Amino acid sequence: MSSLIRAATLKNYFEVAQQLDLNPQPLLRAAGLSRTMLTDPERRIPASAVLRLLEDSARQSGCDTFGLRMAESRQLSDFGVVSLLLIHQPTLRDALVTTMKYRHLLNELLAIHVEERGRTVVIREEFVTDSGFTSSRQAIELALGALYRLCGFLLGPHWKPHSVNFTHGAPENLLIHRRVFRCPAEFDREFNGIVCEASDLNAPNPSADPAMALYVKRLVEALPAPTRNSIATDIRKDLYILMPMGQATIEQVAVGRGMNVRTLQRRLEEANETFSDVLHSVRTQLALRYMENPQYSLQVVGRLLGFSSPSSFTRWFSGAFGMAPREWRKEYQQRG
Repeated sequence: MSSLIRAATLKNYFEVAQQLDLNPQPLLRAAGLSRTMLTDPERRIPASAVLRLLEDSARQSGCDTFGLRMAESRQLSDFGVVSLLLIHQPTLRDALVTTMKYRHLLNELLAIHVEERGRTVVIREEFVTDSGFTSSRQAIELALGALYRLCGFLLGPHWKPHSVNFTHGAPENLLIHRRVFRCPAEFDREFNGIVCEASDLNAPNPSADPAMALYVKRLVEALPAPTRNSIATDIRKDLYILMPMGQATIEQVAVGRGMNVRTLQRRLEEANETFSDVLHSVRTQLALRYMENPQYSLQVVGRLLGFSSPSSFTRWFSGAFGMAPREWRKEYQQRG
């Protein structure tokens, strides 16, 4: 079954298309979508169609910041009913936990992880479909733009993180990134996410109302849940975040999901999956992401994939792709 996503993900699509003198109708048809399908923000539409529409629109318009332009005018209300819960969370930390808890009502394809590093915090984010992570530049920039806007709504207009980071390369023109983000935008980085002060997580939200939060929480939890991801897809999302951090182990995944290792293994067995198979799948897809970017040295690629030495990375890569990493990259560059 194909992953589904809220039609609200494409809010502002038509406005951006109009700004760029782009006729959206042929692109909608090619993606299997229509204007009618997008009128109800809670309607579930195929994630693959959304990704295709975003990438095709960027290519046809010649605008490599199409997704970020859509994020620029996002409002807290675009999070649907969960926005009523987010606005009353006492801190950004609570709001991020709430976002992760109720992401099945927001965008279940998003993987978010908060990594605290002393006085700084890294809020990592990936866009993961049932077949694996997406390298869609537009989807990633739309998602990170929306996350940045959420943080700004809660922390106020003067909030300024250290940086917003992308694994893909820089666009030809940084005007839109400078306009959307009140901080440096870093490209060809090892993760997609926002780096900010640790104190930002616990800054009080002046709009928070605990009584209202409790009331809205009851309403949200009474809503019928859409079809949930398989356990293998959920673990993939965890691994896309944890692998570059050197924490892609079954123990770490189990802890993050609030279960013991045996329970996690049993859930996978019931789905005819194994942790090692899921891990290999994630590692293979992340290897392509990093290998296709010449900014990553082979030593860095091996480290990001969780290998302790270049030789162990070379052995694994040769078995997975049929050639040594240096040969693969040379052939890829020749094709490009």
